[in-house]
Amino acid sequence: MNAALTRLAAGAGGRPLARSKDVVVIGAGHSGLAMSHCLAARGIDHVVLERGEVANAWRHERWDSLRLLTPNWLSRLPGYRYTGDDPDGYMSCEEVVAFIAGYARVSAAPVRTGTTVTGVRADGAGYRVSTDRGDWRCRAVVVASGAFGRPVVPRLAADLPPDVAQLTPFGYRNPGQLEDGGVLVVGASATGLQLADEIRRAGHPVTIAVGEHVRMPRVYRGRDIQWWLHAAGFLDERYDALRNGRDDLARARAVASPQLVGSRERPIMDLNALAAEGARIVGRLAGVRDGKALFSGSLRNVCALADLKMNRLLAALDDWAAASGQIDATMPGERFDATRIAASPPTCLDLKREGIRTVIWATGFKPDHSWLEVPVLDRKGGIRHDGGVADAPGLYVMGLPFLRRRKSSFIHGAEDDARELAAHLAGHLDAQARGCRERVALQP
Repeated sequence: MNAALTRLAAGAGGRPLARSKDVVVIGAGHSGLAMSHCLAARGIDHVVLERGEVANAWRHERWDSLRLLTPNWLSRLPGYRYTGDDPDGYMSCEEVVAFIAGYARVSAAPVRTGTTVTGVRADGAGYRVSTDRGDWRCRAVVVASGAFGRPVVPRLAADLPPDVAQLTPFGYRNPGQLEDGGVLVVGASATGLQLADEIRRAGHPVTIAVGEHVRMPRVYRGRDIQWWLHAAGFLDERYDALRNGRDDLARARAVASPQLVGSRERPIMDLNALAAEGARIVGRLAGVRDGKALFSGSLRNVCALADLKMNRLLAALDDWAAASGQIDATMPGERFDATRIAASPPTCLDLKREGIRTVIWATGFKPDHSWLEVPVLDRKGGIRHDGGVADAPGLYVMGLPFLRRRKSSFIHGAEDDARELAAHLAGHLDAQARGCRERVALQP
């Protein structure tokens, strides 16, 4: 490159000029691609930046046997649906990758893979997005990097003896990587129960520490529970329609994934099933002291609350089904056995004496926004937003739990959210352009 071209390609201080787009979307998972489709439909110039490959987390950050909790017929994105021959099945990781990658191809999304975002900061009326492959300037940013960027590991993990191996769902692949001996699984939502079941079937003694959880049958009145939730409109409930406003919304966004497993046999996966298979059920892990794991004594109350909420949900589904003519209103609904708890569940286990060699932290996930330099993060590192519209003009977020609807974090939940946020974003760009034209007109 000659000297003249070098000067043209450089900005102040000799830095290369940033490339420009109206919008930068960060993340090429299903949420980012859904937003890309909706932006393209409005003719909005944009780019999608992805640190790895399309559907990167599904390729590299999931255990081998994981399947979607939603049936295949419910898998859909804007302009794209599942068309395979197993609508009632549940996609494996490989199938999810193929589904999302196929969507990227069909929609011709402008994805730049292998591009890690290292910073986003305000830059004039828009933003500068820094990456390991150069900078971008844009008028708006959509953060679609997902809700599961980092596993949550409690501080008490540091108190475990050094000879006890520790894993999170990001590092776990299959039981073959575990040392011989017992396994303590901490967390009883979908991830915890699935891993506990798989590890126990592989021959390891399993103890599962149980905190608050959502109990739910896989099948209800002959249909997948997701059919009921979808048909009854439960998953379409909007964030701005909750009875008690922000308090209810905060609780709803923190709700753990239900105790379900995606399997052709469609079994019930709950604490009763695990206990019947030989797993030991204990309370929430409250501490570790001198090689001993200490558990809360609230196990019975926690399980009773989960049973109560499940029965309330089933009663609400019965009411909807009777009102809509889906069932005979005189026929009683199914009800399931209460969670069975031992008379005196242990509150202290000596890890060495019990032969527990591994702890798996199935204690949830959180987004990773460490690169976001815009002052919109709350004390927990989450983006402050109103239905995906962040507390900074032109900054949006996609793919978080209950972002705009209960279904927001599911694959099929991205479509409605992306359409609405794309419309808001287009309005922001139009208003910005009008303001610029008016300022120009006022100049002498």
